[in-house]
Amino acid sequence: MDEEQKKQVAVFRFGVIHDLARGVQWGRGERERLLREKCGRKWQMPFSQKTRLTRSTILRWVRMYQAGNGKLESLSPRDRSDQGKSRALSEETACALTALRKEFPEAPVTFVIRQMGKRGLGAARGTLPRSTVYRFLHQQGLMDLAQARTQDRRKFEAELPNDLWQSDAMHGPMVEVEGKKRKTYLLAFLDDHSRLVPHGQFDLSEALGSYLDAFRQALLKRGLPRKLYLDNGAAFRSHHLEQITASLGIALIHSSPYQPQGRGKIERFFRSVREQFLADFQGKTLEELQGAFEQWLNEDYHQRKHAATGQSPFARFTSKMECLRAAPKDLNDYFRKAARRKVAKDRTISLDGRLYEAPVALIGKQVLVRYQETEPHRVEVFDNQKSYGWLTPVDLHVNCRVKRDKQSRVELGPAESKEKYQGGYLWTRRKEDKT
Repeated sequence: MDEEQKKQVAVFRFGVIHDLARGVQWGRGERERLLREKCGRKWQMPFSQKTRLTRSTILRWVRMYQAGNGKLESLSPRDRSDQGKSRALSEETACALTALRKEFPEAPVTFVIRQMGKRGLGAARGTLPRSTVYRFLHQQGLMDLAQARTQDRRKFEAELPNDLWQSDAMHGPMVEVEGKKRKTYLLAFLDDHSRLVPHGQFDLSEALGSYLDAFRQALLKRGLPRKLYLDNGAAFRSHHLEQITASLGIALIHSSPYQPQGRGKIERFFRSVREQFLADFQGKTLEELQGAFEQWLNEDYHQRKHAATGQSPFARFTSKMECLRAAPKDLNDYFRKAARRKVAKDRTISLDGRLYEAPVALIGKQVLVRYQETEPHRVEVFDNQKSYGWLTPVDLHVNCRVKRDKQSRVELGPAESKEKYQGGYLWTRRKEDKT
């Protein structure tokens, strides 16, 4: 409690006892009647949830005021004599806890309590309440010893465009989707050297699928970065993202948990979005939000001189175009998922609730399938790193009319012939005799 708060409490106490502390001669029973009246009232006490006063409390305040020669300061609350000390722990136990915490600065509190019991320190014997130990360590400033260590942080900037991208997600405004209000998320990428934003899109989800779609668009627009710097969100820690970046030659870097200082540039960009774009946005739909954001990004943010670099993000990014790596033409294939499946005896493979037909040569084998959830008709099958082409969805009605060659186990349709091709069979349809 600071001095101003103590003064407010003293003024309140004086208002309660002023008529009792004047030193007048009271008639028989008048003083007791006044005390009962004050005890029966409800008071609004400063910095307290209590509403009632007891007789002993009022008389104690009177004695304090008289002992202080009528000075208001005598009614101020006094600091506890044991302030900063734990009343639930003995001095011996407190010293032992302090020493153990310094010995194991990064260990959980439960580990420290167990060590107290094992070493027979103090009176703990491993029975200390965790809440008591937490409170004591917080009061002594011993909870964050590992984080409190001085760290060597330095301001940095990538040397060239696309050397390093920072990326993160920001909570966006509400939009109308099919008559309902839905929350949006801004998924954005920022080039560390130029502060240019390769791509940013508002989406209804920040899950992995939405993030990968935004990442693909960024690569198509501005090429491949050499490093991608992310936090530790669930989508950013996925094995699928690790496989994509590794196959494209992009180093995936994650910041230390609870230390966002290294991603300050993307956070500063999000602040600009809130203050300069969202503050003036009047649209209602997701399409209007995305369209207005792209217009603001390209016509305002990218063209405006940046305070840190002295150049506009677009001019700084395009000044060294020779060092940029273009995205491969088959970029979509790098974003495919991979799954292991066994080809059944009826040549089928089950994938995400759909049945596909595999070549006869793969019956009974464990194969690798690569696919995109958004393109269920494009599922490629591999065996020993060799592609066997695209799988065909099962058509039960067509299979009912197919004739089978029992000797070669190759299916023959009514107007089909077979040709051997790389261990499988390539089907060609015979020309029908129109005569």
